[in-house]
Amino acid sequence: MLKRGHSAYRALFVRYNAESKAQLEKLRNIGISAHIDSGKTTVTERILYYTGRIDEMHEVRGKDGVGAVMDSMELERQRGITIQSAATFVNWKGTDINIIDTPGHVDFTVEVERSLRVLDGAALIVCASGGVQSQTLTVFRQMKRYNVPFVVFINKLDRTGANPEKCINQMRKKLGINTAFMYYNIGLEKEFEALIDIVQNEVVYFHGDNGEDIRREPVPEEFAELRQEKFDELVGCLADVDDEIGELFLMEEVPTNNQLYDSIRRCTVARSFQPILMGSALKNKGVQLLLDACVRFLPQPDQIDNFANQAVPEDSDEEKEALMMSPERSKANPPVMLAFKLEKSKFGQLTYMRMYQGYMKKGQTLVNTRTGKPVKISRLVKMHASDMIDVNEVYAGDIFATFGVDCASGDTFTVNELKHLSMESIHVPKGVVSMSIKPSNKKATQNFLKALVRFANEDPSFTWVFDQESGEYHMTGMGELHLEIYAQRMEREYDCPVEVGQPKVAFRETILPGVVHFDYQHKRQSGGRGQYGRAIGKANINPKSNTENVFNDKLTGTNLSRGYVKPLITGMEEVFSAGPQIGEPVVGISLDIIDGAEHRVDSSEISFQLCGQGCAEQILSRANKAVIEPIMNVEVVYPQEFDDRVNKYLYEKHADIQEFELDNQYKTVYCQVPLNDMFGFTAGLRGCTEGKGEFSMDFSHYDLARDDVIEELAAKYQHKLASESSKKK
Repeated sequence: MLKRGHSAYRALFVRYNAESKAQLEKLRNIGISAHIDSGKTTVTERILYYTGRIDEMHEVRGKDGVGAVMDSMELERQRGITIQSAATFVNWKGTDINIIDTPGHVDFTVEVERSLRVLDGAALIVCASGGVQSQTLTVFRQMKRYNVPFVVFINKLDRTGANPEKCINQMRKKLGINTAFMYYNIGLEKEFEALIDIVQNEVVYFHGDNGEDIRREPVPEEFAELRQEKFDELVGCLADVDDEIGELFLMEEVPTNNQLYDSIRRCTVARSFQPILMGSALKNKGVQLLLDACVRFLPQPDQIDNFANQAVPEDSDEEKEALMMSPERSKANPPVMLAFKLEKSKFGQLTYMRMYQGYMKKGQTLVNTRTGKPVKISRLVKMHASDMIDVNEVYAGDIFATFGVDCASGDTFTVNELKHLSMESIHVPKGVVSMSIKPSNKKATQNFLKALVRFANEDPSFTWVFDQESGEYHMTGMGELHLEIYAQRMEREYDCPVEVGQPKVAFRETILPGVVHFDYQHKRQSGGRGQYGRAIGKANINPKSNTENVFNDKLTGTNLSRGYVKPLITGMEEVFSAGPQIGEPVVGISLDIIDGAEHRVDSSEISFQLCGQGCAEQILSRANKAVIEPIMNVEVVYPQEFDDRVNKYLYEKHADIQEFELDNQYKTVYCQVPLNDMFGFTAGLRGCTEGKGEFSMDFSHYDLARDDVIEELAAKYQHKLASESSKKK
């Protein structure tokens, strides 16, 4: 038996990989995802312990002075939350498992997004008392976006208010998934004792100081009826989506255990069924069963189809073709890999990558297909939180990291012969909150700028700009906590204390539905070569997104060369960057360029750039304009005795209540609230509920702002313009 030692485990991992490069069935890439405070990092800490990766377990908040292994950042240990996704690898019963532990807070949702982009499967952790919460829904949508199969682990059965039946009902109703229990609890809260294995018809007990000793016994007579009920429910759910079990069900035959396991695997990989496991990671119960399920039911890399798009020339009528990646761990196929996460380390930029095809060895030169530049991969490492283990080669299916690679998140790397390929990039949510920021000490300005550049490179949901008019830096992110963390990191990591302004909502300007025609001619003659450009077209709302502008080339004939379309769009974008109502970007427009005119001598790119500015101004002067603001999904939980107070408070916050649930003495309200009304919500809710209320929120969509909000914003913008004008005088 392997001794729990870092060096011994490392040796085994290297040896095992060397002996099984072709065995994809012995490899899993999984993520641990959930709503905040559902126990993801605690589950991962137990996984590391039970697989021999660490010698002892520690608490997430680091009360013992150590903290969880995967929360390697000091801020994570202090706050007791995961801020950055962290990768590690383990071996469970002969199967290599690459694991990424992701944040649960909505402000760090891009960390979940890019992790799920490169994973083959996931474990969705659900709190037994909290059930399906706002970020659970967000994670589920992200899994759906990338077609990631997953299993469910209902955690914290020892917690007050634990109710797995409520959890499964919410999953069926809110997530719309086909699911059933594979295990069921004996006892709840303080009485939580063991788990019933529904398929094996056994009770599983967890003994020892850390739950490492597992004992199985036949199900006692008093639980026989309950077990049979859950068994029939499991078979019924599988019969609905699996032909083999469906046929046995119709013939009233009882499937064997192996038939059930095979069916669960088929349906989990196909995302038509999600098995539910349960336990209490903190009490060291049930995590080994989750590991078994990840190996048994989640797909191996060759069971997931991955494609790379083949680029075609811009002036070509050909459609992009998708080339399927070959997942065989073989030197026969050229390497194709995706950079999904950047992070600065003491050795330079650390780039996390997923290999989708072929084989690569240390020292090999590849091409970044976005930039076309060759890149030498001088070092390869496997990550264990912040620790690194050097390896000499990687194969299809591996998740690894490298140094000294100049790239961005979502870049594809391959050999020169395949430089026309690019993997599907990563969905990046738009920031909704901004703050002004400046270094407290002007001498630290250089470090301040280094920090801004680094954080923007690492986190595509964090952006910053320098406002020339106000002379201020502004950073934009997913929420107050998101920006607050970066401000603290500047002081800790760059010795640069900063001053931040009040948070501001990312309002946007837009137009209302209705076709707006434009026909603008730019003409200037002042001796010598002049300027000339004309563009004709129409604009309307973008039906696919009210936060994105789309420019469509609908030119026919030869009146306007296509070479002038790009500067024309550039000019329009310059005007749309600051709208006339409140000075915010104008978005949500679909614009067709239909016709135009050019002059053989006087037309140039600058002419059409100025023409584009005139077109945009013409559109905004003719269109019915509006302002939109971010709307948040908000989930509020509080004792029912404060119902009247909370309802009044939600009314004051202009909440649109979607639904509510009653559970014992507590009420859960699901509503949508403008982000602008959410500032100070924590203090307000505590005041309404004597500190007993809780809430969580995540971004939902952009919608029209109220008239009173627009009037206030417009007044502030006009005051700003007047102030700037007086300064110039």
